[in-house]
Amino acid sequence: MSELIAQSAAMREAVRLASRVAETDANVLVTGESGAGKDALALFIHRQSRRARQSFVKIDCAALPNELLEAELFGYERGAFTGATQAKPGRLEAAHRGTLVLDEIAHLSTDAQAKLLRVIERREFERLGGRRTVRVDARLVALTNVDLDDAVRRRAFRPDLFFRLNVVRIHVPPLRERHEDVAQLARQFSKAYAVKHGRAARQLSRAALALLESYEWPGNVRELAHVLERAVIVCEDERIEVSDLPEAVRTAAALQSRRARRPTLAELEAEYIAETLAAMRGNKSAAARALGISRKNLYEKIARYGLEV
Repeated sequence: MSELIAQSAAMREAVRLASRVAETDANVLVTGESGAGKDALALFIHRQSRRARQSFVKIDCAALPNELLEAELFGYERGAFTGATQAKPGRLEAAHRGTLVLDEIAHLSTDAQAKLLRVIERREFERLGGRRTVRVDARLVALTNVDLDDAVRRRAFRPDLFFRLNVVRIHVPPLRERHEDVAQLARQFSKAYAVKHGRAARQLSRAALALLESYEWPGNVRELAHVLERAVIVCEDERIEVSDLPEAVRTAAALQSRRARRPTLAELEAEYIAETLAAMRGNKSAAARALGISRKNLYEKIARYGLEV
């Protein structure tokens, strides 16, 4: 299941640039919000490259403490630290002749940044606790959801390493900036999760798709995937309806839709009457007095707007 859908102009440009750089061995810096699809673009670059048949190795720099991160990245020799009872190669060696993806690279410690810079410049390193120089040929793809330019200015990230990684920078736009991709992604996720969970719901109604396209997706593609997985599980039919989507998404989409256009006078009146009734705890006489209208007039408006009281 690929998360790399490019119907929108912004995503098409990202994929176009990725296709161009994939033909080379240049280092790539992929930027974008969490969940936007940076991993998918990194995998696309690997599969389009001459290294496609070799290893694709990823390490999450934010998931491990600095000491463990260096050991996991560079490997270690026996006795390098307490608990190192035998030698172990790191992710760099595992990615030899393939691609190494450094996710959330801004979390690398200063020492690890210096060692990685040497790897890029000389294509060599030593394992922790070791003296033997290990030669490595791996293409580096760095992913980040923070502003590395700002990190360099704050001296939180080495400028020399930044320039080495930033040979080609590709920005993956957030899903809210590429609504054209939502429908195809949603269809793909629904089919994949229907197979995974043995459910019948492999299609989406027009109303459900329209709602998904109107939502802003703060969690990006990852959030869309989770929403569709839930919908597939709870849906009792072959087609996902609006009612199968999480209430939080339905509510947020409705609010966003209202902000996107100016409400009519009737909609404003209906909302004001509903708020007044709620404030008066359903007391229609009190609500009518607060609104400055007769009780009979209030009943007429409640019926006209279909308000629940």
